[in-house]
Amino acid sequence: MKKLINKPENFVDEMIEGIILAHPDMVRTPGEDKRIMVRADAPRKDRVGIVTGGGSGHLPLFKGYVGAGLCSAVAIGNVFSSPSSDQIFQATKAVDGGAGVLYLYGNYGGDVFNFDLAADLAELEDIETLTVLGRDDVASQPKERSADRRGVAGIIFAYKAAGAAAERGDSLKEVAAAAEDIIENTATMGIGLSPTILPTTGKASFDLPDGEMEIGIGIHGEPGIHRGALETADEVAERLMRPLVEDLGLSSGDRIAVLVNGMGATPLEELYVLYRKVHRIAEELGLTVEKRYVGEYATSLEMAGASLSLLKLDDERLALLNAPASSPFFREG
Repeated sequence: MKKLINKPENFVDEMIEGIILAHPDMVRTPGEDKRIMVRADAPRKDRVGIVTGGGSGHLPLFKGYVGAGLCSAVAIGNVFSSPSSDQIFQATKAVDGGAGVLYLYGNYGGDVFNFDLAADLAELEDIETLTVLGRDDVASQPKERSADRRGVAGIIFAYKAAGAAAERGDSLKEVAAAAEDIIENTATMGIGLSPTILPTTGKASFDLPDGEMEIGIGIHGEPGIHRGALETADEVAERLMRPLVEDLGLSSGDRIAVLVNGMGATPLEELYVLYRKVHRIAEELGLTVEKRYVGEYATSLEMAGASLSLLKLDDERLALLNAPASSPFFREG
């Protein structure tokens, strides 16, 4: 596959440089390490800092959600690889305004290991940290093992809620509680139609024959729960929607937020076709869609496919979603 890059080994650093040059009013690097990006006005005195991070290849996920009303900083790894503990620690110091720092990121082994190490380093500097893990991928583990689920696109809801809580001056425990509440009420499932092509090797990250789809696929190509012939958009919507409704225990009268997310190579037109059926299913079930997001929010390079995230809403969750926010890739309010 043809790619618009220079040297593959420079791909991540040059991408980060491009983001900072394009959005200097929103983000900057706090030091010499280009793999750390913070909001332009960080640190903010007496406000909780929020640090996220993970591998590259998922833009706008991680890097695209640093800004007002969202995350304070991001530590950036190579493609599909964790950032280092030192990078996370440096990001922590850069956004600590004296009220503590929340670590909010996806539930992947390498990320957990390095964020935990960074928390130990922060403790030595008298910086209080708390951790909330995104774990919304219902296909990765059954309900009784939800604590072990992978974190995927649904973490966007948690970024929004935690960022809004921090912006209004909530304590570290309160910001963490807001994020945890969102995570516990979010469920996501994805469908893959084609693999990603890694820029460092030029090779596909997994095999998926022409004419086939994989339901429940992970954002790095982790195996899903069903592989078979490609179905219609309406049939796919049914396959994604029903398990999420069941997992969240949704029933008639409940309110939800819906995120139809493109994986990187699916036209926006197709995402709206998918949303159309999701919305109709919600109506049939007596669910009220209060918030809707359609577009690319968490990608896997050029994987074709989509994911569907549902968030069960109450008045507080909706208020946090509606709060103003602004980053290079997100606007709200």
